[in-house]
Amino acid sequence: MADGNGNSTKLADRASELGGKVTDSQAWNSIFRPGSIFRKGYTDSPRNRSYVVMNSLLYHLHPVKVKRHAVKVSYTLCLGGLSFFTFILLTVTGIFLMFFYRPTDTQAWANIQQLETAVYFGSLIRNMHRWAAHLMVISVFLHMSRVFYHGAYKAPREFNWVIGVILLVLTLMLSFTGYLLPWDQLALWAVTVGTNMMGYSPVFGTQIRYALLGAKEISGDTLLRWYVLHVILLPFVAVIFMAIHFWRVRKDGGISGPL
Repeated sequence: MADGNGNSTKLADRASELGGKVTDSQAWNSIFRPGSIFRKGYTDSPRNRSYVVMNSLLYHLHPVKVKRHAVKVSYTLCLGGLSFFTFILLTVTGIFLMFFYRPTDTQAWANIQQLETAVYFGSLIRNMHRWAAHLMVISVFLHMSRVFYHGAYKAPREFNWVIGVILLVLTLMLSFTGYLLPWDQLALWAVTVGTNMMGYSPVFGTQIRYALLGAKEISGDTLLRWYVLHVILLPFVAVIFMAIHFWRVRKDGGISGPL
């Protein structure tokens, strides 16, 4: 027994020594920043707890201290969080729909019908995507209204208000481009009206209309261009502006207080 306990102690000492060499290595310290709980010599103190929050991507979404009014549902109505949640839901359901959809003028409508009738949970996922899109437009609009009526656009948050306006425009553009993808009669008339309106833009109206249509008239190239806008370009730009929006909320002092 004594020999067994001695071997166990030696193994534990070797493991501890090896762990110490790993945590003291330059590679380990290059991965984990000062103040991280994985750094050697970490102690539980207010300063180090602040470091943990600031050094973590997920924890950094929430500051070390939160104002009392910021956690009241009656003040924010969770509209900002609801808008972000619907965007995540749209991303997940949209990826599912992409497996069964081909953006061609001969197959788009047939794929939608197949999704509705022959794919397990296809109709459910499509309707979740559709209603989440409507809910996102409503929640973003109400979020902007709440910010306006509470005066949360005032200094030092003017720049973030501009970012919010851009996100509102991107939300409307995402909703409109997705509305066209079934390529039914509603979609055809919607793209006709939309591109004709853009065609009357000053100076570059004709060029903008041609760029959106991909030709002089509506064709399969039009559907492909709007599909790329809907699933790649607009979401990519929206993610960038959302990251800036969240970052500025924290850097501008958190959620603004009541008037």
